[in-house]
Amino acid sequence: MEFGLVGFLRVAWIAGILPIVIASLPFPKLGSFHRVILGFSKRGKIMESSSQYKFTVPQRFFTHFYVVAVVWTTFLLVATWLFAYKTAPLISEPFLYSNISSYLAGGSNIFSFRRSRLISVEHRYRVWLSVFLLLLMEVQALRRLLENSYVFNYSPSARMHIFAYLTGLFFYTAAPLSLCATCALEVFKFGKDEAAQFIIKGKSAMHSIEFDWWDFVNPLLKLGWYQWIGATLFLWGSIHQHHCHTILGSLREHGRKVDEYVIPHGDWFEIVSSPHYLAEIVIYAGLVFASGGADLTIWLLFAFVVANLVLAAAETHRWYLRKFDNYPSNRLAVIPYIY
Repeated sequence: MEFGLVGFLRVAWIAGILPIVIASLPFPKLGSFHRVILGFSKRGKIMESSSQYKFTVPQRFFTHFYVVAVVWTTFLLVATWLFAYKTAPLISEPFLYSNISSYLAGGSNIFSFRRSRLISVEHRYRVWLSVFLLLLMEVQALRRLLENSYVFNYSPSARMHIFAYLTGLFFYTAAPLSLCATCALEVFKFGKDEAAQFIIKGKSAMHSIEFDWWDFVNPLLKLGWYQWIGATLFLWGSIHQHHCHTILGSLREHGRKVDEYVIPHGDWFEIVSSPHYLAEIVIYAGLVFASGGADLTIWLLFAFVVANLVLAAAETHRWYLRKFDNYPSNRLAVIPYIY
């Protein structure tokens, strides 16, 4: 059953990546397909006339993505954390810890001594690693929800295609699940059993629960250096994305015309046209790094993010070039010095 969940997520990410990659190929016969994919992805100022597109929704519906992300990620985080606390305590022997840390950091000596016991410990670290990744995702979801509520000021005419809206809802459901897919079914079964036990025992079950808050946090501090470098990369991207979102949010000041646009400046806007997309790529690269780079599902999640944002950034860059004659010539679309 676990393979079914992991397999489904991987197929879903591949199904999202392939159309974008195919539409990006430089073949004239794919021109109509490229326009279809681009039509689905257009939004806001890029969708210049909403009357050209059927089945659109207001761009302010972006808030729905982050509400879903916060609720779903919080549920997964709490459930996985409780599961890890009650069923996957970490063994603190130096020899075992050094081997598991080495494995999570990309080492290969995990199969040295007492193989069966080490594999059990490896699984425990994977569970706590899922908690760590979900914590990062929770930070991302909460920040985006707050920014969408207090930083952005969407134009009343800004629209996006209904397909893009549904894709966003899917993404913020599948992305947190992909970060804990290796233990998600165990977590759901654990939650089901705990709920059944609570129903049977009632309030007495609550009184019997004892928590040691240090035991909730301490295992996260035992994760390998890959996790902390990944978290640093994640936070670096988050800080720059917040700065770029603040710059974009300040462009439509009170009293400006609804359809008036200006060239953004500051932070990573000095090198690329869509630095908030670049920062998003950095954020998810941090998640890949923090995962240890051994999970194909998380790599496919990252590939979907890159493919989707590069496509959107390229169209945004072309829009800027068409809109402004004095647009800075040194700026590229999204990847500094490359694209």
